[in-house]
Amino acid sequence: MSKRFRFLTVLVLVIIGGVFIWPTINWYFLVSPQDQELARSSRVQVRDYAQDQAREVILELRRLSRTSPDAPLPDEFSFLIDTARANYRLEGRSTPSTWTVAAVLSGFRSEREAFEAVESFHRDRVQQLRGVRERIIELGLDLSGGVNVVLEADRQSLAQRLGQEPTQAEMDEAVNLALEILSNRIDRFGITEPQIRRMDQARISIEIPGDDDRERVNSFLMGRGSLNFHIVDDEATSRLAQLQSQVAGWSPEVDGIPDFVPVGTRIVEFVSRDAYGIDQFVRYIVIREDVREHGLPGQHITEAQVGRDPLTGRPLVNFVLDAQGASLFSVLTRDNVGSSMAIVMDDRVRAYATIQEEIPTGQVRISGFDQDQAQNIARVLRTAALPIDLTVLNQTTVGAALGAQAIETGLRAIILGFALVMVFMIVYYKSAGILADLILVLNLFFIVAILSVFNLTLTLTSIAGLILTVGMAVDANVIIFERIKEEYRLGKSASASVRAGFEKAFWTVMDANITTFIAAVFLSQLGSGPIQGFAVTLAVGIVCSMFTALFVSRLIFDFSTDVLRRSKLSIAWGL
Repeated sequence: MSKRFRFLTVLVLVIIGGVFIWPTINWYFLVSPQDQELARSSRVQVRDYAQDQAREVILELRRLSRTSPDAPLPDEFSFLIDTARANYRLEGRSTPSTWTVAAVLSGFRSEREAFEAVESFHRDRVQQLRGVRERIIELGLDLSGGVNVVLEADRQSLAQRLGQEPTQAEMDEAVNLALEILSNRIDRFGITEPQIRRMDQARISIEIPGDDDRERVNSFLMGRGSLNFHIVDDEATSRLAQLQSQVAGWSPEVDGIPDFVPVGTRIVEFVSRDAYGIDQFVRYIVIREDVREHGLPGQHITEAQVGRDPLTGRPLVNFVLDAQGASLFSVLTRDNVGSSMAIVMDDRVRAYATIQEEIPTGQVRISGFDQDQAQNIARVLRTAALPIDLTVLNQTTVGAALGAQAIETGLRAIILGFALVMVFMIVYYKSAGILADLILVLNLFFIVAILSVFNLTLTLTSIAGLILTVGMAVDANVIIFERIKEEYRLGKSASASVRAGFEKAFWTVMDANITTFIAAVFLSQLGSGPIQGFAVTLAVGIVCSMFTALFVSRLIFDFSTDVLRRSKLSIAWGL
């Protein structure tokens, strides 16, 4: 393998590593703490932030339009120019040469449109921050503080629901659905965005940074939720709509149940997801309450997905019912042709449609949605109620102050260990020690880059793995340098000593690292929590240290002896 090819290989890997490590550097060193907190906010918090910012901007623009309408638009509001320019062109007007306050405001048809443009800008900005956060090395709870919960799926509850012992595929599907349900619930409780992952076949780990309110966390973890199909009382719903239009702000909680709402029915909210993914009230719907006579439990749904109408190409929601559900649904649709049926999740109507005909097959299609609405409805049908009971195996809380102290201690340990090793290598191995230190820095760079690629979480045990990796990386260089010194003392040339030293040290380095790597892989597969974090970091570090010690180090030595034509090695005192 030529030196040019090896150099290009290292250069390409460094560039790729830089691309992957940049989001982490950007996040921790360039993104402000306020923006970091904003990126961790729930959807409700993001909406409130964007709308507050929009209100402030509109108030300031009002003031500027009164005091200095012909002044240039301030730079902090320049993001409005693109939307204003597009509106000018849409209306066939020529765009102004100078974007003054008045010119920009003239580009919006109403103040509401300007408000929505500002809100959209700040919402998109938060989404961009979240995108950066998704590509960084996250700090574990032992470093950032928060709540860690480990849940275990109850196989018996699934067996009772299915009426038979579940297969492994059915168990996997139930746990995956539980993961999606828990994710969907979080923003309803205004909880900072957590890390939810499946640990093994039956366990789920949830890490909620910065939230130490256990009761609040338990409230969204343990609720089962509900999903049912209900027949809508269309007449009462129509009269209720008239009442709402006549009485502003009417609600059954404040004004009571109207007399025209029949006994055996219930008033529920019809909601729709907004641009933030938050449920927004649309209107009230009257549904018939008895599910056994006028509805169908959602537990009979076996599959739900988004499709396309072959004639119109518009989105459809397709769902399939089990045998019992198909029989019940056939009777329900036959007896209520012309009536509306509502999908009710946790006492909120997510969608409703008119029954056109009897559906006897158990394969149901619902139309009348755009793509986003169809995807939301399909998700609701799949994941409204927990398909399996979850029990809390472990719940721990780490305070933010303790996490900050752990970060400081861990960084101090890494810096001190790194500095001592670098000083020792320079003192003992002279110029070769400087090379070893460069390799050490490159090794740490590659480790962090790989951890960034897989979005691995940095914990105290991961830091311990990093520190151990630093020692092992130096160990490989020490073995190689000692072999080179032996060959050099025998009177061989610098180039021959380097070649022989690397060849004789190769299997010693490989043997030591491979055995440790195998142990790290087993630990990562069999261990959990802190042990797993330590093992993964150690395994990544071993791979990087072997590459830098055997490949990069050899490249630099060959460059020194073959390209720079250096006849002497500065690798030890007295040589």
